[in-house]
Amino acid sequence: MLPIHAVLEPLKVALSAGNTAVLAAPPGAGKTTVVPLALVDQPWLDGKVLVLEPRRLAARAAADRMATTLGEQPGGTVGYRTRLQSRIGPNTRIEVITEGVFTRMILDDPGLDGVGAVLFDEFHERSLDADLGLALARDTQKLLREDLRLLVMSATLDVVGVSRLLDGAPVIEAEGRAWPVETRYMGRNPSERFEEAVARACLTALGEETGSVLIFLPGQGEIHRVARLVNERLRLPNIDVVPLYGGLDRAEQDRAIEPAAVGRRKLVLATSVAETSLTIEGVRVVIDGGLSRVPRFEPSSGLTRLATVKVSRSSAEQRRGRAGRTEPGVCYRLWDEEQTRGLVPHQRPEIQEADLTGLALDLARWGARSVDGLALLDPPPAGAMAEARKVLTRLGALDADGGLSKHGLRLTKIPLSPRLAHMVAVASDAGDAMTGARIAAVLSEPGLGGSSIDLADRLIGLERDRTQRARDSMKLAERWARAAGGGSGWTIDPGLLLAEAFPERIARARGKTGEYLLASGRGAVLEATDHLAREPWLAIADLGGGDTRDRVRLAAALAADRIDSDLAGLISTEDRLAREPSGRSVIRRSRRIGAIVLDEKIVGAPDAKTLTAALRAEIEADGLGALKWGEQASGLRARLAFLHARDPAWPDVSDNALLAAREDWLWPLLEGAKSLDGIADGRLAEALRGLIPWDLHRRLDELAPPRLVTPLGSANIDYAAEGGPRVDIRVQELFGVTTHPTVGGVPLTLALLSPARRPVQVTKDLPRFWSGSWAAVRAEMRGRYPRHPWPENPAEAQATNRAKPRGT
Repeated sequence: MLPIHAVLEPLKVALSAGNTAVLAAPPGAGKTTVVPLALVDQPWLDGKVLVLEPRRLAARAAADRMATTLGEQPGGTVGYRTRLQSRIGPNTRIEVITEGVFTRMILDDPGLDGVGAVLFDEFHERSLDADLGLALARDTQKLLREDLRLLVMSATLDVVGVSRLLDGAPVIEAEGRAWPVETRYMGRNPSERFEEAVARACLTALGEETGSVLIFLPGQGEIHRVARLVNERLRLPNIDVVPLYGGLDRAEQDRAIEPAAVGRRKLVLATSVAETSLTIEGVRVVIDGGLSRVPRFEPSSGLTRLATVKVSRSSAEQRRGRAGRTEPGVCYRLWDEEQTRGLVPHQRPEIQEADLTGLALDLARWGARSVDGLALLDPPPAGAMAEARKVLTRLGALDADGGLSKHGLRLTKIPLSPRLAHMVAVASDAGDAMTGARIAAVLSEPGLGGSSIDLADRLIGLERDRTQRARDSMKLAERWARAAGGGSGWTIDPGLLLAEAFPERIARARGKTGEYLLASGRGAVLEATDHLAREPWLAIADLGGGDTRDRVRLAAALAADRIDSDLAGLISTEDRLAREPSGRSVIRRSRRIGAIVLDEKIVGAPDAKTLTAALRAEIEADGLGALKWGEQASGLRARLAFLHARDPAWPDVSDNALLAAREDWLWPLLEGAKSLDGIADGRLAEALRGLIPWDLHRRLDELAPPRLVTPLGSANIDYAAEGGPRVDIRVQELFGVTTHPTVGGVPLTLALLSPARRPVQVTKDLPRFWSGSWAAVRAEMRGRYPRHPWPENPAEAQATNRAKPRGT
């Protein structure tokens, strides 16, 4: 009997008495396949049970196992549905689906007609689709379907937080594990290559233990490298080394999951796809490499990068649990035991790391202008949401008021990310939706169509591929094309479609062969030997790795002689003020696609009106950094920022606030100016003073004086210093000061300096310093600077900035 059986009755009672519950059960407890079968015959259930899984492989495997338990095939009582495959029949009562499929299902039918319960399995993974799916289902439950049951299930989850999110839903916890798992820490030499360490662990595990072995690796590259090393060194003839990751064909995935043949053992090299909701027959040993590959979205570049990070403690526990699914097991960890405490408890939820254009479009379709009021455990970052809405507006998916446009509604009918749905819609309007859909399939399924960087080669590879995965992908592409309006004929340039979806990734050759400038302003590189590296223009679909420039992973050529006509909608004209070597101001007119300048020419000397407009355009393009901030203006701005942080009655002088108020204080400064550099620092400071309410003017110097009065004069106060207002001053100049100075009621940070102006001490409590650590400072400084006074009691000494005469 599995541990989950002990809590089935309390769970049934909870869902009979209410419509929400949270189930916490350790890895291997059996929740994924036992709970749906236990609930399907409950008297309160009116409709299907939907079981949500984070991955296609897990959905199919869970449905297969439940169907086998009933002595059936998938498609009978139990079925499954993923983006690529579906096994659903007229008598299906339990439907295992991926989280993305559920999001589209509830958006298409908010009432969830025919559904009686939704089970969110492995919710601890906190995928964006799971978070949104639960929020929308909760809305449906509250507004339309009080009878709908929602059950959140997980092995490692903040159950209290989820219960609170569901208005105090009861929590049922299953204790214990199906089988015990011994943990062995192997450590890892930092100088040893990761794949070498894993291969060594594999050979150790095969020699020490029986049964098959599951090895967790961050990605496909590591899987193939470890497989090569193990096969080279393996001396046991009865071992099958098999990979397992999402991009494999179904037959290859089944080979990894099914039991090893009689008399043989398996080494299954897997990504985190095997971390949850999946039992691999015969596995009783796990090797955890301790690394995971996770997506990280950068709003500034519009790119999602894959980052290799240490696993979280919860993921490590999930992986360990794979060893005890069917019998006692062993888990080898490639780190030291004390390092486990240093792992983060959980990986950050995807909603805080992902591209949010899909979320923003789904919310618009749901009728929500924001996430306020939705049952989300974590809100999305404001910056990423703003960028997502900006992208949707550019695609024409949102109207001027931020609502769903007619084109946006059309995009929601194409089950793809907004950029790719827009691409397929544009292709359909050109009479060739199928080309757009094929490109979307290649971009959505890693490795589909081959590994060439040239998109044209990938599309040909997809046409020739006869694997089940390729056939399923082509059927899916046909559905996308029909949803967009149809049309087929290889009539549209793939490069133009990529430019429609990713205009910021249009690239122009520069410098050496294979070097490109993107419209976003970043650099990108191709191997000089790749045939695409000779193309003057590219439309790039996928980029990866790099701080200032990225490597092109997938792209298509753009015809250089058709840029003006084909990309006319992306070309902008900009007039900028420039100064020639002679000092004469001229207007340069440039045509550009983002940061890529197509051409530029001088269009004449500016008149006063044109000059002012050009200066304004510089500010609009470059922000406040285009101004020459001197000591007066910078100092005043820092003082005002200090005061505003304590009292909002003072003006907000952040970049965003000053730009928002530019017409009030900055535009008047530009009248008559010949360049931004020519605006005097004093005039800039005076303009800022104009933002201060008249009744606060006289209190500025009182609350935030520019200088600190000292026994010998004064010292400048740096209000922009980290940690608050700061004064750097030689310690002898503060002798005799017995009260710590403050500004606006805040203690100043005093950076006390030696006679050579090197730091001696930093303090926010001068009297305490005099009576405490001064003695140690004095003992050290007297020997280093004997000609300067170091009194025993500086609080009673006279301030000085002079050295003692020689010989004294």
